[in-house]
Amino acid sequence: MSLSELIRGVEAHEKTLTVFNSDPETVETLRAQFGDRNLTVRGESTESGTPKSYVVLSQDETFVTAADIEHVLATSDGADPEFGASGGRPILDHLDETMFTSYDTEQMIAASREIEDRAWRLGEGQLHAGFQKLSILRPQIDTYEQLASKEGLNVDAYAVPDEEVPDHDGDLTIHVERAEEIRESWFVAFDGGGDDVNKCALVAEEREPREFYGFWTYDPETVDWVLEYLETSYGLVEQ
Repeated sequence: MSLSELIRGVEAHEKTLTVFNSDPETVETLRAQFGDRNLTVRGESTESGTPKSYVVLSQDETFVTAADIEHVLATSDGADPEFGASGGRPILDHLDETMFTSYDTEQMIAASREIEDRAWRLGEGQLHAGFQKLSILRPQIDTYEQLASKEGLNVDAYAVPDEEVPDHDGDLTIHVERAEEIRESWFVAFDGGGDDVNKCALVAEEREPREFYGFWTYDPETVDWVLEYLETSYGLVEQ
């Protein structure tokens, strides 16, 4: 299975958020807030009209979780992924491995920074990042050299060679690859320093010019698969 196939596998499992006994404006508000995710939002009414204003999250007609609509409105902040989500978020906590659509470069950078920041704060483990091309990696060299300076943190970067390998500190490992998958993919994956609670990954592909489709995840098994796939599939290193 490739990164692209992994993305399509997540994409195929769309979730549904059903808003019960609420007004159309609230349904539209939630539809807008979750508009970038692989999530259908619909409104329904129970026969009795009670209880008022609650939501149910389901997948393939199977119940996942439910919550008071005011709590969902209070905790949902729109498009940006929130790595390290805390408890008390009954809907968002179950939107792990949720697709996003049409992220631009700015949104992708913001999402990537969340993972990079977690790796920096923990200061140990494995961080792997795909930059598509060496020319895109070059402006990020200082950031990734700083990450690699952490004694317990191993940092690997991947890119196709559209220019010379940029000068960099030896602690940063650069994998020069000619695979189309690397050219088309943007990914950042962190193994959490071996702690499942801190594992997270962002995996996306460029389907339109500078428009990215993919998902983020905190699921340890998915993160482990991404890291193992990268480590076993790509090995050419430029020091």
